[in-house]
Amino acid sequence: MFIDESILYPSLIPENVIIPFFVFVTPVIKEVQSITEPIRNVGFDDPSDFLLACAEELDVSSQTIYCRSVLDQKSQFSVSYDKLIIGVGCISNTFGVPGVEKYASFLKEIKDAQYIRRKILANCEKALYPTFSSEENKRLLHTVIVGGGPTGVEFGAELYDFKVQDVRRLYETNEEWFKVTLIEAANILGSFDKKLRSYAEKKITQRPNFSLLKTSVVEVKEDSVTLKDGTIIPCGLVVWSTGLSPRKFTQDLKLPKNSRGQILVDNYLRVLGDPKGSTYAVGDCSALESDPLPCTAQVAERQGRYLAESLNNLQKKQDVKPFGFRSSGMLAYIGDYKALTDLPEFKVQGFTSWLLWRSAYLTRLGSWRLRMQVPIDWLKTLLFGRDTSNFY
Repeated sequence: MFIDESILYPSLIPENVIIPFFVFVTPVIKEVQSITEPIRNVGFDDPSDFLLACAEELDVSSQTIYCRSVLDQKSQFSVSYDKLIIGVGCISNTFGVPGVEKYASFLKEIKDAQYIRRKILANCEKALYPTFSSEENKRLLHTVIVGGGPTGVEFGAELYDFKVQDVRRLYETNEEWFKVTLIEAANILGSFDKKLRSYAEKKITQRPNFSLLKTSVVEVKEDSVTLKDGTIIPCGLVVWSTGLSPRKFTQDLKLPKNSRGQILVDNYLRVLGDPKGSTYAVGDCSALESDPLPCTAQVAERQGRYLAESLNNLQKKQDVKPFGFRSSGMLAYIGDYKALTDLPEFKVQGFTSWLLWRSAYLTRLGSWRLRMQVPIDWLKTLLFGRDTSNFY
């Protein structure tokens, strides 16, 4: 469902861009073009309907949003609106842990995935230097992932596959030192069925050099992390993938929010505190006042479709129903061609689930170009291994 441009005139101002499939850019896919789609390919009646800028301030009373150009920081402008949809997402929550902002890497945007990819490959190369001790080599090849949600688990799964399929082939002497530690204070994949979680934990802990620690991190340093019990774990890379925190744009809004800093909306996704009812919010940056929903892409997509249909109906003077959500289920890859499928109708694990997982995610790509390109990349990886070329 799209906004009908024959009756409404949309403008899009990206505060930020969240790209699906960025987990696979890290050790797997070389070209980010394989998983990104230019927003202009959507097609706008007027090219100026899309503005490449950051939304910095919102004045609900005058229905004006103040922006700054992404290309020229000195260029500022304002945009008036009749209806505004806020969908800026969230950033990772550091929980005030010292060193996270400075030394840890995040997995929220495509630039994060690109940096992590370069870091992993650089560490593999450095570990071959004759000037480094064996202890330093072990540190370089040890990746610590903090957070046992789907992103953390899937990233760890891709690293395991990278080790088995490519480190063994390209960096033979490094394989025994290539290690992944996944740290989660509670259960990994906490929103999944208990039996599926147990299956995932069993498979992960059975893998050589893949550790699962049920604890928390109290400090991150340049070359290590410190656990709650004081244990220091040397590592060459820390990936922080736990919790959500509002962006500065959301924090600065003078609108009602919940304890997590999310904008409160009613059952029609209208922002509370806007007497005109012209401001809406969707995705991770918002929360229903009556029934908070999980911060997932599935919820955000459903809200986007609902809101497009609602705005079209409002313009046509038709009735608008309140937003309702029923989960279609969850999927997660755990490595070694195995995945978890948690649907209301059935639960599946293993290779069959992996086939379902790949098929389902292909349908979520934004265009037929991507749906053709990604399977080609997967096939090339299967036949020839991952592309580990890099640019420094």
